[in-house]
Parts: sequence; structure tokens; C-alpha cells
Amino acid sequence: MCGIVGLVSSQRSPGELRSCVRSMSDLLVHRGPDDEGFWDYDGVYLGIRRLSILDINGGHQPIISETKNVIIFNGEIYNYLELRKELEASGVFFKTKTDTEVLLAAYE
Repeated sequence: MCGIVGLVSSQRSPGELRSCVRSMSDLLVHRGPDDEGFWDYDGVYLGIRRLSILDINGGHQPIISETKNVIIFNGEIYNYLELRKELEASGVFFKTKTDTEVLLAAYE
């Protein structure tokens, strides 16, 4: 099970928010010991601790699409392989083998 953290603020400095999100993420290492990732933009700071289930080596999050949409996801999409095939048939190219990237592509 992964752990997701985040903050939104226009009152604190970017450095302070980044540090706080990293500290929060460190407290969740037991939920996601395999990987960590961070993303920030315009006062929004997100972090994830990942327990690797699918695409163990290539499934780093957050995933950022070509159109700059960002996803951090903790869950499982059981039919992601079927969805992936449909999306690939419509011209979508995938960089990972994760259900998270399929979810982002389906959203777009």
C-alpha cells in the first residue's frame, strides 16, 4: 500500500512547503518502502511513497503526461491491460507498464 501526502498554500515559502512534504513522506516509508517521488507547481506540493506491485523498476511516480497532466495514484485497475490495448489502438504510446499511466491516458 502506497502513501500519498500533499499541501496547498500561498502563505508559506516554496522551500518550507517542499521540506514539509518531504518530512511527511518520510513518516510514510513503511507504506511505500520501494520508491518516493515529489511534484510541485504554483503552491501545490505532492509526494508519494510507493510499494511497487506493477512495473517494479519502471513505475516511478508522479507520472507527467506530454500535456503536463500529473498523476499520483494508490490503487489497482483490474482491467488496465484491456484499457491499455484500446488506448494503444487509438495511438497512445506508453512509457511504463503501470495501471497508473493507463489511468492518466484514459483521463486525457
